[in-house]
Amino acid sequence: MIKRSTLVSFMAAAGVALFGAQAANAQQIVKIDGSSTVYPITEAVAEDFQKAKKNAIKVTVGISGTGGGFKKFCRDETDISNASRPITSKEMVDCKAAGVDYIEMPVAYDALTVVINPKNTFLKQATVEEMKTLWEPAAQGKIMKWNQVNPAWPDAPVKLFGAGADSGTFEYFTEAMVGKAKSSRGDYTASEDDNVLVQGVSRDVNAIGYFGYAYYAENMSRLKGLPIVNPKTGKAVEPSGANVENGTYAPLSRPIFVYVKAKSLEKPEVREFVEFYMKNAEKLVREVKYVPLPKSIYEGNIKHAKEKKVGTVFGGHNEIGITVEEIMKREAKM
Repeated sequence: MIKRSTLVSFMAAAGVALFGAQAANAQQIVKIDGSSTVYPITEAVAEDFQKAKKNAIKVTVGISGTGGGFKKFCRDETDISNASRPITSKEMVDCKAAGVDYIEMPVAYDALTVVINPKNTFLKQATVEEMKTLWEPAAQGKIMKWNQVNPAWPDAPVKLFGAGADSGTFEYFTEAMVGKAKSSRGDYTASEDDNVLVQGVSRDVNAIGYFGYAYYAENMSRLKGLPIVNPKTGKAVEPSGANVENGTYAPLSRPIFVYVKAKSLEKPEVREFVEFYMKNAEKLVREVKYVPLPKSIYEGNIKHAKEKKVGTVFGGHNEIGITVEEIMKREAKM
C-alpha cells in the first residue's frame, strides 16, 4: 500500500506539474487588436497559422479601431496592433512612457472606398471638393440634402455612414478629403465595425459611406463603389486593386500596417506568427481583396524584426500619397 503521506506528496507534485502545464499552455497566445480595415488580413493569417500549428498556439484578433488598438498596445495589453494609419505623436509618447518599443510593418495597400446604394442613379462620380463640402465640420446640421452639395443632384436627404473617431480610416479619410485629420461633421452614423456601415448604406437609397476596400469587395452586390476624381489628372477613377497598383486611385490609396511589440518577439509563438504572416501575406492579402506589397517589403519586415529595428518612419503623423517603397528607405525612430 502507498502511505498516505506519500500519496499526498505524489498528488501535490502531480498538481504542480498539471498547473505548470496549464500555465505553459496559457502562455501560447498571440494577442492582436486594432483596425477593422486590417482585420480581414490578420484574421486570415491567424486562421492559417493556427491550422499549421494544430491549434497549439491561439491567436486572438479584436476590432477596436486603430486608435483603440494602440491604446491597448501602449498599455502593454497586446502583442500586435493592426493599424490603417501610422502611429501618432501622442501614441508614441504613451508607448514610450510604458516602455513599449515596436517594429512598424506595412502589410498591404488599401483603396479606401466611398460607397453608395446600388439604386442611386444620380451619383456617377464625386470630386474631393464635393466630399469636403459634404463631410467638413461646417456641414453639420446645414448640408442635409444632396442638391446642397451639387445643384445637379436631387432635393433628397443625405444619409451619412462612416468610420468612428478611433478609426485610422476616419483619420485618413478626413485628411485626404477635408484637408485635416479628424476634421469631420459629427451628425453621421459612426461605427468601428464596417459591417454595420455596409448594412446602413445597402438599406437606404440616399446613403453614402466609406471604409476599407475589402468590405466593399465582399459586398459588391449590395453596394456601388463611387469613382473619385483624381485631383492631379481630373479623371474619375473607380476603387480597385488595379487602380491602386497603377497609382491612378488618388488620394484614397494608402498603405496599411501591423505594429509588433519588440518585447513580444522574445516569445517564440509571436516570433513564429510574425514570420508566418510575412511569408504568407502576399497570398492572403490578395484573397481578402487588398493589394499585396512587393515580396521584398515582406522580407524587409522579417529582417527588421530580427534586427529589432524599432520605431516609425512617419514621425507621428500621416502622409497622403506616400508609397511603400519610400517608407522602406527611411530610418525608423522612436
